[in-house]
Amino acid sequence: MAYWLLKSEPDAFSWDDLVACGDRGEPWTGVRNHSAKLNLMAMQVGDQAFFYHSQTGKEIVGVCEVITEAYPDASDPKGVFVCVDVRAKVPLPRPFTLAEAKADPALKTMALVTAFRLSVQPVSAAEWAHIMDCVGLTATG
Repeated sequence: MAYWLLKSEPDAFSWDDLVACGDRGEPWTGVRNHSAKLNLMAMQVGDQAFFYHSQTGKEIVGVCEVITEAYPDASDPKGVFVCVDVRAKVPLPRPFTLAEAKADPALKTMALVTAFRLSVQPVSAAEWAHIMDCVGLTATG
């Protein structure tokens, strides 16, 4: 299993919006960066992802699960980009903020800190476990 971080502006699509989708989940569309596209293409069913509120909040608020592998993003008129479907798994007991990540020496090489503009990011198993521990969850949720 691999771990990821997916960013969304909460006024466009929030954690609560994903939760409202239930088990059917939601396509993660609108990604228009080639590095993020490659990350989407690497995702496998069952992979876990942090759901990150960007712009407003700048915090990880939940864990979601990849429920489909990459397929063409219907919102891309040129047919270049892909999406995956994700569903909400568990909210974090408390948000984990960007400020916390930046201040934490254990996360100094995390993409959230070093490549903060990338909307779909890999998360190492050690980073995943550390953040889950910080918020009071086990690494498996």
